[in-house]
Amino acid sequence: MEETAKKDDSINPILKAGEEKDIGNDGLKKKLVKEGEGWETPENGDEVEVHYTGVLIDGTKFDSSLDRGTPFKFKLGLGQEIKGWDEGIKTMKKGENATFTTPPELAYGESRSPPTIPPNATLQFDVELISWTSAKDICQDGGVFKKILVEGEKRQNPKDLDEVFVCLEDGTLVSKSHGVEFTVGDGYFCPAFAEAVKTMKKGEQVLLTVKPQYAFGEDGRSAVDSEGAVPPNATLHIALELVSWKSVAHITKDKKILKKILKEGEGYLRPYNGTMVQVKLIGKLEDGMIFVKKGHDEGSFEFKVDEGQVIDGLEKTVKTMKKGEHALITIQPEYAFVKNVQCNLTPITWTFMILSLISGCNSLITICQTGEKESWEMNAPEKIEASGKKKEEGNVLFRAGNIERASKRYEKAVRYIEHDYSFNHEEQQQSKLLKVTCNLNNAACQLKLKDYRQAEELCTKVLELESRNVKALYRRAQAYIQLVDLDLAEAVIKMALEIDPGNREFKMGYRVLKEKMREYNKKDAQFYGNIFAKMNLQQANEAKQEQRTPMIIDSKA
Repeated sequence: MEETAKKDDSINPILKAGEEKDIGNDGLKKKLVKEGEGWETPENGDEVEVHYTGVLIDGTKFDSSLDRGTPFKFKLGLGQEIKGWDEGIKTMKKGENATFTTPPELAYGESRSPPTIPPNATLQFDVELISWTSAKDICQDGGVFKKILVEGEKRQNPKDLDEVFVCLEDGTLVSKSHGVEFTVGDGYFCPAFAEAVKTMKKGEQVLLTVKPQYAFGEDGRSAVDSEGAVPPNATLHIALELVSWKSVAHITKDKKILKKILKEGEGYLRPYNGTMVQVKLIGKLEDGMIFVKKGHDEGSFEFKVDEGQVIDGLEKTVKTMKKGEHALITIQPEYAFVKNVQCNLTPITWTFMILSLISGCNSLITICQTGEKESWEMNAPEKIEASGKKKEEGNVLFRAGNIERASKRYEKAVRYIEHDYSFNHEEQQQSKLLKVTCNLNNAACQLKLKDYRQAEELCTKVLELESRNVKALYRRAQAYIQLVDLDLAEAVIKMALEIDPGNREFKMGYRVLKEKMREYNKKDAQFYGNIFAKMNLQQANEAKQEQRTPMIIDSKA
């Protein structure tokens, strides 16, 4: 800590009026004439405004902004002025006055600056820092500097998927626009745009200084329509305003549901499982054809969240929406009508809006918060009753062929009674029976959904409660067969047959397993046979090569 403090003091020393200290290790000296205001100092990229007078060591004046009556402006740390200025002025506070003694290496060096600065001259500058405008190095590599002209609203910034609406104008007439909309991650005009807008707020106006690597690089750009050409290795200065943006986000991890917020919602309440919602919505196919329109002419359309009354994509999305939110949703077939010929396995889009939490208002979606109780709100009998209802709902969905929804019902049934430590003996027995049944049924679901590892885990949970449950053993064996863990599958089926030796289903499963084992043994034999054949052929070829190659004898041996 002490070493760091010493290093910082050498870069930006603490001075009193009249004191002089070294800045850094290159010979630059700073003498404080008048203290400044506050504690902030400018950073690289900031545009500073100064008055200065430059003299030689013998007192000969060679330049002064005071003589011209106009402050001098330049961007700090970009090499626009001598290095001594870049290093010295960034130690100053607003209103501060200081004298910098600058060695030749940080001034003009061996070259002279006509008409009055000789080669290898040490210079003195009396500098007053009037003000500065902050410019943020947004890429942290000096490639894009952003100077804020007008502050924006709120604290949020756009993300890569969001669609932004911007206005831009380049002073060299390279490009001008009264408004353009683009996706942040895709960018627009030049790479700097994607980087800049992610740091901006709604309504913010900035001036960008864009180095060639974030503009058009070594190749530049030819004139396009009304836009001017950009020469090679050109630095651009772009005035940019972030007018607005629409938040876009993936609803599911597999990125099959995309939601674009057209109008932000209010508050924080969202529908949850069991909530009744009244909606108005329009569904379109990819070609724009409307295939469903609900809640418009015939009045509001109601459904209960997580009850399978609408497609899965809508249910997953509505649970992310708030009061007053209006969204455009693109849903891939996996969460829509996968087996429905009408949608022809193409994405569908829905316009969806939530305008109020008050029943009976003129809205596109009204949420009535009358959902089910959460587990922590229930006593033991209520938890057991709720678990039993979810189990029955799962059974109905399973028989109807809606396997994924059935699985969710079984999962929820178990969650109600997962922590049953406070239950009495009878309640614990009821809880145990429900856990066994729901996990077994869910294992059957996972086998149909081809999530064999999850099926095996569910069967394990059942066997922890009932070690001789033959259904759990059999379904576990089925999972092992699909996971090609045939030795474990055989051991589990043998255990099941010991418990129930007359079970025809288990015997049939054992025959299937033996057939699979024979198939895999044949494949293994063929695979390794091919390997050994190739090895034998390679060895034979090497032996022939050795016979054809003459032996060289070292005569000195």
